[in-house]
Amino acid sequence: MSDSAAEPTANGSSAESLKGNAQAAYNQIASGPVAQNVKDQGAKTSAEFSNLANARQTPSNPAATGQPLTHYHSFFSELLSWNNPRASSIAYASIVSLIFMVRYLDVVRYTFKLTYMALGITVLAEAAGKAILGNGLATQLRPRKYYTVPRETLDALIGDVHELVNFFVIEAQRILFAENVSASAVAAVGAFLSYFLVKIVPYWGLALIATTAVFFAPLVYSTNQELIDHYLKQVSDIINSQTEQLRQVASKHTSQATELTKQYMGDYTAKAQQMLRGRSASPEVASKPAPAPESHLNESHFPEVPKEEFKKPEHVGQSEEEPLIAA
Repeated sequence: MSDSAAEPTANGSSAESLKGNAQAAYNQIASGPVAQNVKDQGAKTSAEFSNLANARQTPSNPAATGQPLTHYHSFFSELLSWNNPRASSIAYASIVSLIFMVRYLDVVRYTFKLTYMALGITVLAEAAGKAILGNGLATQLRPRKYYTVPRETLDALIGDVHELVNFFVIEAQRILFAENVSASAVAAVGAFLSYFLVKIVPYWGLALIATTAVFFAPLVYSTNQELIDHYLKQVSDIINSQTEQLRQVASKHTSQATELTKQYMGDYTAKAQQMLRGRSASPEVASKPAPAPESHLNESHFPEVPKEEFKKPEHVGQSEEEPLIAA
């Protein structure tokens, strides 16, 4: 009897000791350096996401047209600046994971599969419950009130979508009309490279390359800003000097062409005035008769002028005149 009574006591004490050991091990792990490091990293990550969410404010600097920008301009600027490295790295990893998931997973097919499995389970549970228990299992799990989307939440969501769409629309126009020449040049180079890469790289590869470039180009610039600015300044100085030389040469040739044009215009103007003066005759000149045409005839072509007087002819055989009427 004593042995049987002592056995449950021993089993209870061993269970209590096992529970105590497990609790001590858990406390040791929870208060250890690894757990503390995980907590610290979690707190820092949460703080960075809070900073990123608080950055969603309308920028004070408007666009070149004077219209205000969206709060997504500040949000993406803060995200891509890597001021919150944990939030930026998590966003990059999420986008890359989404690209690979769309590439290697048949999302639409798995969506239909999950749908028919969930509906099949609920239908079988409802039918089996009514057949066995007289009350369906799905009916018991059904909420008293179906979930609905509040109007405030929907309005906020529509507002965010509207701001996001306007962000892309405004940025596309700012790049197109070269509000920021550097950004427009980078976009032009990217489009030029994509034109050739699209022949050999699939679309998901282009999306991966574009995402990597968008996230890591600002990081590379921020970590090597002094060196990059130094080389950019040298390139800018070279371009400015060449531009100044071209401007001087163009100004010289332009002045020469202007002087030559003025000279030709003066000559043509003088000739035109002379022609107009020659055509417009004065009244005295117009009243004078036109000179007779020059004749090629001389005196030899005409008979000599008679020098003697004409003689009266003598009537032979008539002494006196006969009367007109006979007597």
